[in-house]
Amino acid sequence: MTPRPPTHARTPRSARLTAYHALRRIEDDGAYANLVMPKLLDASGLDQRDKAFATELVYGTTRMRRALDFAVDRFVLTPPDAATRTVLRLGAYQLLFAGTAAHAAVDATVALAGPRTRGFVNAILRKVSTVPVVWPSDAVRLSYPDWLFDLVVAELGHVDGVAALETMNRPADVTERSDGYIQDPASQWIAELVDARAGERVLDLCAAPGGKATVLAATGATVVAADVRSARVQLLAGNVQRLGAPVAVVQADGAAPPFPSGSFDRVLLDAPCSGLGVSRRRADARWRVEATDVAELAGLQRRLLDAAAPLVKAGGCLVYSVCTFTEAETLAHPVPEGFEPMPPPGAPWRTYGDGARILPHDAGTDGMTVRRFRKRS
Repeated sequence: MTPRPPTHARTPRSARLTAYHALRRIEDDGAYANLVMPKLLDASGLDQRDKAFATELVYGTTRMRRALDFAVDRFVLTPPDAATRTVLRLGAYQLLFAGTAAHAAVDATVALAGPRTRGFVNAILRKVSTVPVVWPSDAVRLSYPDWLFDLVVAELGHVDGVAALETMNRPADVTERSDGYIQDPASQWIAELVDARAGERVLDLCAAPGGKATVLAATGATVVAADVRSARVQLLAGNVQRLGAPVAVVQADGAAPPFPSGSFDRVLLDAPCSGLGVSRRRADARWRVEATDVAELAGLQRRLLDAAAPLVKAGGCLVYSVCTFTEAETLAHPVPEGFEPMPPPGAPWRTYGDGARILPHDAGTDGMTVRRFRKRS
C-alpha cells in the first residue's frame, strides 16, 4: 500500500467538491486529468493548500480506481449510479490511501452525495473505514488492469515489476531545470545521452513538448525540432520561444521526414509509445492503454526508426528512446541497417540488451529505455 501523506482533516468541502467535479469529467466525458484540473482549480477560488489537496484527490482516486471499487463493492448489493460511484471512490481514497481522519473523510464526502443516497454512502464508507481489506491479488491492490500487471511482471520479473508499479502509484516529484522548465530527470538524461556537440546538426524527430530539444540546443548544436500534429508543434514552438532556445521548429511527419539523407550528425527519436514508464504523471493512462496498443505502437516505432536512420550522416549517431520498458517497443526493433550499437550508459541505467533502461524505483524518475547506434563510415 502506498505510504500515507499527512492528514487533511481540516480541508474544507470545497476542495472535495472541486475534486468531485473533476472526477465526473474524467469518468463520464473521458477528460484527461492533467487537462481538466488546471481549469477547475483556476475557477475554484481555493487557496494553494486546498488546491494541492483537490489535486491529490483527483489523481489518487483516478489511479486507485480498481482498488477503491473492490474495497467499496464488498458492501454493495446493487451497483450504484455513476455519480454515487464517484462519491464512494472519493471517500474510500481518503480512508485507504490519503491518510484523512475517518470522521472527516466520511462526513465531508457524504455531503457531496444527493439527498436520496447520503444514507447509503454514509453506511458504505463507515464500513470501509472499519473493515480491513483483504486484497484478492496484487493487480487489484495496486489498481492496474490484469493484462498490464501481468505484462510488467513478465517484462521486469516479479520483484522489479511490483516495485515499479508501486512507485508509479506515488505522485511524481517536480524537477525544475535552471531555465525554469519542468522536466523529469530521466528525460534530461536521454537528451544528454545524445551527446550533441557545438557546431553539429541535430534533429529531434518527435520533439513536442520540447524539453529534450532545448537541452540539446544548450550544447551549441544547431537543433531542428519536428513533430507531426499542429497542436503539438504549437506547444513545442511556445516552449522554445518562452525559453529563448535557438531551435528551428518544423511540422513534419517522422515516418516521412522532409530532410535530405545524411543531413544530421545526430538524430534523437523519442518515439510515441505506451507510456507505461510515466504512469506517475498520467493518472488515467492505465485505464486508457489497451493490450493491443503495444503492438500497434511497436509498428509505428519501427516505421519511424526506418525513416530516421537515413538522415544520419556516416559516423553519426541515432538515439532511440521510449518512456516504457516492453520488449516489443524496445529490443524487438532490429539494429538499423548500416549501424552498430554503442556502449550502454552506466548507473543508474541498467544494461538491457544492446541498450539500457531505468525503472521508476531505481532513481525516483520516470521509466525509460534508450538504445544508441553509430552509423558505420
